[in-house]
Amino acid sequence: MRWTVHGERTLHDTPWVRLRSLDVQQPDGTRTDYHIVRLRDLAVTAAVDDRRRVLMMWRHRFVTGTWAWELPMGLVEDGESPATAAARELEEETGWRPASMRELVYAQPAAGITDSRHFVFRADGARRVAEPTERNESDRVEWIPLDEVRGMIARREIVSSATLVGVMALLLDPGTGPTGQD
Repeated sequence: MRWTVHGERTLHDTPWVRLRSLDVQQPDGTRTDYHIVRLRDLAVTAAVDDRRRVLMMWRHRFVTGTWAWELPMGLVEDGESPATAAARELEEETGWRPASMRELVYAQPAAGITDSRHFVFRADGARRVAEPTERNESDRVEWIPLDEVRGMIARREIVSSATLVGVMALLLDPGTGPTGQD
């Protein structure tokens, strides 16, 4: 069953969020206004070291009033590839530069209301090159053993959907899964 979009109009527009009203026709023929949020793509980096640890940031999200561990992430800039954005965000937010990057998983976090795409990359061979340049991103940066991730999720120490998707993909990845073989 496919919905048909007959038009789109702007309700609110900023560099961060674009709220739109779509004139849609549903499969049963009903025509209605449907509100969506258009967001820029997000690039996420799961840096893994040779000791089966993932680089994470402890941060506060004022919108929800929560503290939690997150993977480094940020918006993909115009003309930038998701992989380049992921490497850039890793370095800006943590001071670590990856030696190699490969796509780990792709997600659409809320496809019924937003067009945001999340690109999660695995970074290997990261080396510390500087202090983080993004000083408003986190209170601390730490290498977290992958064996601790399941418990952290259960305790709600990891709650960001982009981070959850990334660390769960790492746990399923043959190179970092339960066998620990890289």
